[in-house]
Amino acid sequence: MEPQNRQLIVAGNWKMNGDLALIEKMSQALDNAAFTNVKVIVCPPAVYLPLLKAETFSKGAQNVSDKSGGAFTGEISTSMLKEVKVDYVIVGHSERRESYAEDNLLVAEKVATILDAGLTPIFCVGEPEQIRDAGQLFEFLAEQLNAVLDRVGVDNFANLVLAYEPIWAIGTGKTATPEQAQEVHQFIRQHIAGRNDSVAQGLTILYGGSVNGANASSIFAQPDVDGGLVGGASLKPEEFIKICQAANELR
Repeated sequence: MEPQNRQLIVAGNWKMNGDLALIEKMSQALDNAAFTNVKVIVCPPAVYLPLLKAETFSKGAQNVSDKSGGAFTGEISTSMLKEVKVDYVIVGHSERRESYAEDNLLVAEKVATILDAGLTPIFCVGEPEQIRDAGQLFEFLAEQLNAVLDRVGVDNFANLVLAYEPIWAIGTGKTATPEQAQEVHQFIRQHIAGRNDSVAQGLTILYGGSVNGANASSIFAQPDVDGGLVGGASLKPEEFIKICQAANELR
């Protein structure tokens, strides 16, 4: 499968930011843009998901429980997300791994739960700077990938989106060079190809880590980069539109 046949995606992860005014501004900006060659996903805090009127884009959640329901105070289930028309769920983000002790096994269980519900996981992997500096990057990423591969099977990777986010580039202003991003995206695709080449070649792999309107085009132009998972810039409608446009122009 040629790279141009993979779906291009730009997803905005608002994290614990945003308000009703931003919901309105972002919805209007994206409706006016109406991109045709890239799928746009907006992932606001959960309380805003029912209020986000996604007519020309998709809605994503930032987190979900691995449980279906019950006495789990503060948690949200996949069935609840489906009721408010959510299609995508971010899982394995480094902030969840580091701040909330979500290890590889829990991430894998959440991926399975999301898939079982018929939703699409945006499965995140990425390394801290000390791992990269120690020359352990690929071993670290392989462990994150293998936990999910072993839990759901490689065939199910056709039903998810993968996102590579170097932790040292998230919210720091640092960005992997296009060549660094390509190197890691190529490794990820080759690692999955070791189990199923067809699934690997069709897999959408996003880059995340201080993506902005100025650097998006050069990053997205890399052969194994299929769009971006955008943090801070997704809170600025004009900047987010520029990033989406950069992906849209690749087709």
